[in-house]
Amino acid sequence: MTNVPKIGWAILLAVSGAFAIPAMAEPDGHSASYIEGMRPLQGHARPPFHVKPSISTAAPTGLTPARVRRAYGFDNISNQGEGMVIGIVDAYDHPRIESDLGVFSSTFGLPPCTTSNGCFRKIYASGSKPRSDAGWSLEISMDVEWAHAIAPKAQILLVEAASSSFGDLMNAVDMAVQNGASAVSMSFGATEFSLESNYDSHFKSSGVTFLASSGDSGYGSEYPAASAFVVAVGGTTLNADLAGNYIGESAWSGSGGGLSAYEPEPDGQMVWPLPYAAKRGIPDVAYNGNPTTGFAVYDSVNYQGRSGWFQVAGTSAGAPQWAGLFAIANSVRVAAGKPTLSAGYNTLYAIGKNAYGSAYNDVATGSNGSCGTICYASGGYDYVTGLGSPRAAVLVQSMLNQP
Repeated sequence: MTNVPKIGWAILLAVSGAFAIPAMAEPDGHSASYIEGMRPLQGHARPPFHVKPSISTAAPTGLTPARVRRAYGFDNISNQGEGMVIGIVDAYDHPRIESDLGVFSSTFGLPPCTTSNGCFRKIYASGSKPRSDAGWSLEISMDVEWAHAIAPKAQILLVEAASSSFGDLMNAVDMAVQNGASAVSMSFGATEFSLESNYDSHFKSSGVTFLASSGDSGYGSEYPAASAFVVAVGGTTLNADLAGNYIGESAWSGSGGGLSAYEPEPDGQMVWPLPYAAKRGIPDVAYNGNPTTGFAVYDSVNYQGRSGWFQVAGTSAGAPQWAGLFAIANSVRVAAGKPTLSAGYNTLYAIGKNAYGSAYNDVATGSNGSCGTICYASGGYDYVTGLGSPRAAVLVQSMLNQP
């Protein structure tokens, strides 16, 4: 492996410090150039998160679960993921994640999710507790809390990798599958590399859907989002009123996307078809990712001298929430006597062929770079927002009707 993995997130901070060098932000909250953390060792990923500047962390700011559930139609679904396990894979240890999840849940009126009631479980992929890391802890807080917000009755299984190396992260992915996850969220990414397909075997488990953030550096492809066996989630700017009613979306300039350098076009995209054939297109779907319209996240681990409430976003915010959607769909399927979804990636395209306008919000404006047509959102599939964002109620019903 010769390329150095990079995160799928930029970082926007209110103050500078040892971890970041601030950069000028574009109007939609994407940092055009940034340095986040010390340069990682070869084969490692950085802690991926994107924080909106805030004067105070004492109270929640940003989108609430109620507004997001309303905007994307989750409030029209009675099923909340009961009986399903959502695997959250991140690096290093968050020492207080269960208590932070408790603060988040009580603040927003969500059901308690604890070890004692069976809703929450944390395991160490290597068998030993890894060291803690403030950056990854903030990422873990967002992933765990927002997976619970979308599928409140699903079990949240946090698998902590021993380090941020690809080998350790893939080991954690395997552990999530072995412990019953039907949807696995991976909020990490690396610049594509020639031997990346050697890792694809980790994403070929029957009855499991794998989801990854597409990246937050604009045009460009990252792995594992580039894998033909992973649902890649891009980013948008969500426009919703105070009640959460959906008004519209545009592409977020930080949304990773484009054509894979190494992965062939998968079956699902072949039948769509995509504008450019032969190579895998990224992303597949999208979700709010702009930090200026980011999500309220509670994290008690001191980051940049601050702890408490942060407003966090980026494409990594979409991966755990799409995992929550798949958990709900799988719960509905199991209740109807059907198995959990395999090759969830292809399922999304099959549904798009028959129910595109009702199952997805088509995001047709905005861009993620200056590379020409491929960098612009457009009607139908595009290489910035994929098929679009979910209309959850219709999409879940369509998933029930799939084989």
